[in-house]
Amino acid sequence: MNIPTVADLAAKGQSPEVLFWVGCAGSYDDRYKRVTKAFVKIMNAVGTNFAVLGTEESCTGDPARRAGNEFLFQMQAMANIQVLNGYGIKKIVTACPHCFNTIKNEYPELGGNYEVIHHSTFLQQLINEGKIKLEGGGSFKGKKITYHDSCYLGRANNIYEAPRQVLEALDADLVEMKRCKTTGLCCGAGGAQMFKDAEKGKKEINIERAEEALHTGAKTIAVACPFCMTMMTDGVKNKEREADVSVKDLAELIAEAKGL
Repeated sequence: MNIPTVADLAAKGQSPEVLFWVGCAGSYDDRYKRVTKAFVKIMNAVGTNFAVLGTEESCTGDPARRAGNEFLFQMQAMANIQVLNGYGIKKIVTACPHCFNTIKNEYPELGGNYEVIHHSTFLQQLINEGKIKLEGGGSFKGKKITYHDSCYLGRANNIYEAPRQVLEALDADLVEMKRCKTTGLCCGAGGAQMFKDAEKGKKEINIERAEEALHTGAKTIAVACPFCMTMMTDGVKNKEREADVSVKDLAELIAEAKGL
């Protein structure tokens, strides 16, 4: 895959229009690497001038801050801001709502001011501009898809329509869960819960949420967040439905429909 790094471009005296912030999950999680690849294929197909930081990218500090380690968060954030400002980065796109929220809303107070776009909004813009054309919706036409709202995309940043417009472009039958949009239910991984054992209770949150998704009768559960991807996939496995229900990111659905 052809993915330039910002350092490569800087050595030639160039800079990318868009920095693709890959994030920890997009870099290291085997399942979410497929989302990174799908998104890169889309950006290459439409001719986006982008680059990644590569080994110069480190965690945004979101899990540290959510878990209460403010000192570690500020260290990680400052290191990233130094790199981004050093390269004169203006526009960042990321597939992770946690990275999106942290860089967009929490980096400015530490001197990091950028235009930050989540990949659902970026994909919606490409569709609206006619750069992504899906004649007849591709392989998902008429198929039932339900969309799970990520907390950091929805309630934290009020992004509800962009992901749904991307799914509408697939000409799929979008069926909403009872709890959606402003009343959506967390997948159970937010607030650094992803990295610790569940607390005592009658049921895990991700199983509750997966049950709601399965109840819609959709064969595809669309997500736009690496944490949600893991939790919903685990919930589907818990119900032993992984053979007939798949959990996919918006970028994967578009890439698949386009045959990329």
